Formats: sequence, structure tokens, C-alpha cells
Amino acid sequence: MKNTWDLSFLYKGFEDEAFQADLARLPEAIVEQKAILDSDLPVQEKLEKLMDADEALSLLMDRLFNFAGLTLATDAGNGTAQQYEDKLSVIANDASLVGSAITRFVGSIENLEEIIAASEKLQPIAFALREMKQSAAHVIPAEIEPWMLQMRLSGGSAFSQLRDKLDSTHTVDFRGESLPLPAVRGMAYDGDASVRKDAYEAEIASYKKIELPMSYCLNSIKMEARTMAKAKGYDSVLDMTLDQNRMDRETLEAMITAIKEYLPHFRRYLRAKAAYLGHEDGLPFYDLFAPVGKASKAYTIEEAREVLLREMGKFTPAMAQFMDNAFEQRWIDVYPKEGKGGGAFCAGAHEYDRSLILTNFQGSFSDISTLAHELGHAWHNRCMAGLPYCLTGTPMPLAETASIFNETMLAHQVLKNASAEEQFTLLESSLMEVTQTCVDILSRYLFETEVIDTRADHAMTVDELKDAMLRAQDATYGDGLAKDVRHPYMWACKSHYYSSGLNFYNFPYAFGELFGKGVFAQYLKEGDAFVPKYNQLLRSCGSGTIAEVAASVGIDVRNPDFWRASLEVVKAEIDTFCQLCEKQ
Repeated sequence: MKNTWDLSFLYKGFEDEAFQADLARLPEAIVEQKAILDSDLPVQEKLEKLMDADEALSLLMDRLFNFAGLTLATDAGNGTAQQYEDKLSVIANDASLVGSAITRFVGSIENLEEIIAASEKLQPIAFALREMKQSAAHVIPAEIEPWMLQMRLSGGSAFSQLRDKLDSTHTVDFRGESLPLPAVRGMAYDGDASVRKDAYEAEIASYKKIELPMSYCLNSIKMEARTMAKAKGYDSVLDMTLDQNRMDRETLEAMITAIKEYLPHFRRYLRAKAAYLGHEDGLPFYDLFAPVGKASKAYTIEEAREVLLREMGKFTPAMAQFMDNAFEQRWIDVYPKEGKGGGAFCAGAHEYDRSLILTNFQGSFSDISTLAHELGHAWHNRCMAGLPYCLTGTPMPLAETASIFNETMLAHQVLKNASAEEQFTLLESSLMEVTQTCVDILSRYLFETEVIDTRADHAMTVDELKDAMLRAQDATYGDGLAKDVRHPYMWACKSHYYSSGLNFYNFPYAFGELFGKGVFAQYLKEGDAFVPKYNQLLRSCGSGTIAEVAASVGIDVRNPDFWRASLEVVKAEIDTFCQLCEKQ
């Protein structure tokens, strides 16, 4: 089994005739789309031709950006890939301008519903057209948009790229050896307490080398976000983000209200784990991900594959076959290495009905859970196969549904047949993950809110950013974490803060965690009959608001009681874990 992904289905390389032809075709396709927009065609015919052209352009850009971006993801020093990504970003500005002009055009059509009803071609994409009409009110004014987009290339986008370079090339001095940051961060899961502690201290010390440029990246990106929100007519960056995610404040506040109510239970779990590991005043950050029990083991990637196929296949055999195919066709880049980005992600190639998954696998059960998570994203992409591209834009909160469902399913299946010792270990591993997606995510939300608000007045210094992060951790983790052993640089190692045009990339994970658990609860009630409903839910994620999609499976996301019900499941697991800790 090869452990690097295969991008050759896109192009054989940057010198591939197909890549060069597509690159040459891209600006031509944008010009052709603009020509349709400027034509005197009847409104219905013009709209039909525009949407056909938009579909072709979207697929073309998807191929090109995927190949350049995914190449860089595992080889940050690839100068050729960087040059082409830069070139594509410049051309993409022209596509954005035409896209905005099309949105304004759709917004100006007074009888849009009549035109949709009269067109068999437009009816399947009615949701996208209605959304464009609503979005027209928040398009940047045409007279300044070109200049703002140009400035983003040397502003937010450039700082985002710089951050990725800093992260992927950053090394940590660990016990006399220079190691990539992801490898050292992965040691937080090591079974040796001294390794975890030394790795944490080495990681924290290493940020001195990059803290200043990282702070400039963060401040610049968030200032740009404030500017873009104002230019688009939003009251705040959060309002802009919620609108982009087809989510309302009522839903966000219902979820956050429930999470805050359950913080004391998460702190009980952390204190119980701390006591189990021999700590008296809360859990030091370096033991936050420490494995517990005697059943913890290291897995090879082959063993991880076996676990996934066996356990996930119990949901539906099609899932096991899908995952096996992902390994067989080299959709996954497995191991950490210098020049490869940290963390994990899944990128879809819609035209080819494939996904590409990056992980930094080091052998823990958590790494298997991460694979299940990313393969959940890939399954979501599979469920959307064949849809028009404009209906595949899943809002971030719903984008986590399949990934969290997979994590929950894996834990559920493994726990059923585990020994008492294995249950203790696996239960803690599950709680470790949900603590991250609820407690840590809330701390990130609080932190990012403060950065964006403060940025109206001044750029935050490194010390201010560290202080804000520690206060956010105190407000969420509380006495669950040791007061003097936290992570003041969490803002420097999380890429989610640094995406230009993508803000508050934190609460979607909490939404996904609790929504995914709620959907899984529906599956437990209905059994196999729920599988087609689940797949249809995933397929519809780009065709409705979050509230509408959730309602399709009987969930009211605006009601705090839904979120409380999901958190009650977590609370029951915490109760069990604390009891097991006492017995241990």
C-alpha cells in the first residue's frame, strides 16, 4: 500500500499539456462568461447560458487550484507549484469580478421566480439563484471591487500563504533533534509522559522563532475581514460569516448557550483525567491528549485500515467498500514529513467523484478517528456526486456532519465489543475529541471575537495575543486545566484563524460535533431505514439553509433543547468515565 496520494488523475505535472491547456483556457472562459453577461439576449436565455458557463468555469478552476494547492500541501517548498498558485490567484480575481456582476444581474431580475418556473434548465438550481438574488445586497460596489480584490492578493491572501509557509517549514528542537512541528505536536498522544512534557515544552519554546510574523499575519487577515464586512454592508464580521454559512444568530446562540451550561461537566472529566494521571490542580496542557489505561496501543496504517473497514462497514457495506477504494486508489497522504502541512483535511474533486485526504498519522487510535473523520467528508462528497457544482457549496457547519457522524459511529462500534479496559481507554479518547470540538472550539470563538473587536483600535502584540488566548482558555477549560500549564500560542498553530475570506472557522466544528451526534441518535432509533435518509441529508446540504436541511430529518437547531440533548449523551459518558477513574 502506497502512503502518498496520487494527483495524476488531475494532471501528470505542471508541464502536462492538459494542465497548460486548462491554464490557457481559464482566462478565455472568464471572457466568454462576461460576453454573455454583456449581451442583449433575452433574460431567460442569458441566465441559462450564464449558469452553463459558470458550471464549466467552476470545474476548470477546481481542477487547476486543486492540483497546485494539493501539491503545496505536501511540498511547501515547491517553487513551481507556488508560482502557478500565485498566477491562478490573479486570474481568479477576474473570475470573482464576473461572478459579482452575475450576482448583481440576478439581483436585478424582478420576475426571477417566473423565469425559473419557465425554464427546465434553471429549475434544478433554483436555490442557488434565489440565494444569489439575496446576496446581491452584499456584493462589493462595482467601482471599488477590482481594487479591493487586487489588494487582497498582497494583503490577506499573501499573509495566509506566509502563515502556511511558516507552519510547514517550522522545526522544533526536541532532545537534540530538529523535527517538523506536526511531528512534535503529535507526541502529545505518546504513551510516555516524559515525551509528552518535553515535546510540549520544546513546542512552546520554538514559537519564539515565528511569533512575530505569525502575529502580523493574524492581525492583517482580521483587519481585512473587518474591511470586507463593512464594504459588503454587514454590521460585523460575525454577521458576514453567518450569512456565508446560511446560519442565523438564533441557531448560534442556542448552541453556545447549551455548551456553556455543560462546561462544568467537561471540567469534571478533565479533573478526573488529571487525578488519574497523578496531577492535583487540573490537567497540564501537555497531558490533555495523553492516552489512558493499559489498552492503549500503536496501530500501523494497515491495521487502521482494517479497523475502519470492519467497523464502518457495519453502518452500511457501501461505506466499507468506499473506504477501501480510497486506500486502494491512493486518495490519502498518510505520514508527517518536513514541508508537509500539519493537521488533516479533505479536498473534493467533484468532477472526478474523488477526494484527497491529508493526515499526519502516527499510530494512535485518535489518528484512526481522524481518518474516519476525513473519510466522512469524502463520503459527503460522494453523496453529492452528479449535482450541479453550484449546489455542492456546503456551509461549514453542515460540512462537519458526515465527519462527526463517522467519528461517533466508529467509537460506538468499537466500544460495543471492547473489554472493560479497552472501554475505559476508548471512552476517554472519545471524550478527548468532543472536549476539543466543544470546549477548545468555544475558547477559539471567544479568542477570535476579541481579536476582531480589538483590531478596530490597534494591532495586537504577541503578548496581547498570548494573554487573550490564556483568558479564553480560562473562560472555557476553567479549573479543568492546570492554571500555569496552558497553551498561550494556540493562535499560532491553528490554521483556521488564517484563511483570508473565511472567518470564525471554529463554531462550525462545535455545530458539526453536536449536530452529527444528533443525527447519529436518529440512526440508532431508525436503524438501516435511516441510511437513505442520511445520504439524502448529505446530498441536500448545498440546497438549503442550515435550519431547512436540519428540519428535513426532524431537528430544530434554533432550540437549545436539541443541543442539550446531544450534550446529555456526552454528560453520560463523562459520568461513566469519572466512575471508572475512581475504580482505577
